[in-house]
Amino acid sequence: MNYKKKMLILYIILGVLWIVATDYLVLQLDLDTYLNIQKFKGITFVILTGLFIYYALGKKEEVELIKNEKEKLNTLINSMVDFVNFKDGEGRWIESNDFGLKLFQLEGVDYRGKTDAELAHYTDFYYDALNYCMESDEETWKTGTVTRCEEVIPLPNGSEKTFDTIKVPLFKQNNERKGLVVIGRDITQRKQAEQQLKESELKYKSLFKYNPELVFMVDLCGSITDLNPKFEPLTNYQNHEAIGKPIFQYICEQDKERIYQSFRAVVKEKKAKRDHEVHICHKQEKKVVVHFALVPIIIDDNITGIIGYANDITQILETEEKLKTTEKLAVIGELAAGIAHEIRNPLTSLKGFVQMFQSESQKENFIHKIMLDELERINTIVSELLVLSRPQEITFSKKNINDSIKDVLTLLESEMNLHGVTVDLNITEDPLLLDCEPNQLKQLLINIIKNSIEAEATNITIGVLKQKESVTLNIHDNGQGIREERIKRLGEPFYSEKEKGTGLGLTVSFKIVEAHGGKIKYVSEVGKGTLVTITFPLNKKD
Repeated sequence: MNYKKKMLILYIILGVLWIVATDYLVLQLDLDTYLNIQKFKGITFVILTGLFIYYALGKKEEVELIKNEKEKLNTLINSMVDFVNFKDGEGRWIESNDFGLKLFQLEGVDYRGKTDAELAHYTDFYYDALNYCMESDEETWKTGTVTRCEEVIPLPNGSEKTFDTIKVPLFKQNNERKGLVVIGRDITQRKQAEQQLKESELKYKSLFKYNPELVFMVDLCGSITDLNPKFEPLTNYQNHEAIGKPIFQYICEQDKERIYQSFRAVVKEKKAKRDHEVHICHKQEKKVVVHFALVPIIIDDNITGIIGYANDITQILETEEKLKTTEKLAVIGELAAGIAHEIRNPLTSLKGFVQMFQSESQKENFIHKIMLDELERINTIVSELLVLSRPQEITFSKKNINDSIKDVLTLLESEMNLHGVTVDLNITEDPLLLDCEPNQLKQLLINIIKNSIEAEATNITIGVLKQKESVTLNIHDNGQGIREERIKRLGEPFYSEKEKGTGLGLTVSFKIVEAHGGKIKYVSEVGKGTLVTITFPLNKKD
């Protein structure tokens, strides 16, 4: 029964009761009193009727206002993209928007007055989800405060929706449960965006942090803003030491201007630039060469910084140098194998004829001596070429290295006396047996000591140190010394600063040390002398 019918019936009942009751009372009185009572009754009836009509109209306005507010509320909640639900203190649904009904497949269901458990029977797919809502509602009632959580709702198509759900409990003054407001905002797209952002950050982190190359970021002034862990092993500087400093500080002087120009070009043209063989400053002054690339960081068509890549090619360049040396040796080997023996045959004849001319000559002729010296030098070069030819089987045997040193010094004694060279020998009397090829060992010692003599040394110190599994031979002279750039090329064939040198002597020496499984190291300073350190294993390993 609607409000209008209720008000009409109430008005009729009250009006009839008033007329009947007042007429009965009036009949009990006299005429004069009757007339006065009738006037009073009429006036009272008009007043009461007016008050009733006023009350009824007020109630009607209030009902209309409530109706309008309800319509506004329904319009508001139905226009929302959020799930909105109002429940009473017992968990029964009072009002829900269309989004919520559609979400839980309750469209067309008379849901008002029913709990989540009762509504669960209307939808098989969301049966468990609706029952879970009762449990989470109960937790909110127990806490007595607003709760917020993320809930994942499955969809029939196999996908999911994530809701940021807020539950607001309402209580009466006596703390009884009055109602529960549930608002669930669909944050699926936000969660997906966050996940994509997280994945992008992880990819960026992997690309930046775990990149096998050095990766760095700089601002438009060239100051370093970020570095990956490859910076420290490449330069031996700590990352925190470099942050905030100009990247050009870590470029060697010879390449600094070139990199600066490339940097300015990237800022101006907004295009990547690549530089080959850039020398990096190492804390321990080691040689480090990299391929350098600068790439602009562009946001909204504006360059905000530069990201750089540095690929260490030091080892590659060293390998290329070794390969070039190997190629030279291969060419030498081919040439030596083909011509060495052919040279020695006429060389022997020439030397024999010169010696015959010398013996038949009535007086000493210096020309004969020069010819014999030159023929002997040619023979020495041919011998060195034969050593550099195809590898030959070497027979190792136990040899006292002290005896080998003494034999070489005896052999070179006259030459050292001629140049005024003294020798300090620091060896033990006990035999020091080394697994070696004796003739090659002697040739190695001769080459090194002759180099000291030719470097105008006046004193040569030779020492032998026995260690647990190796023997170290130190040969130190006070000659002219060797320039640093020359030390880097020691052992390279056909590279020599001597007027008549071929560069093959040290090449042969390096090959002998290598064949014996040893190591050779040169330390020199121009004008102060050279120290050659050779280490051999006591027992040669195959």
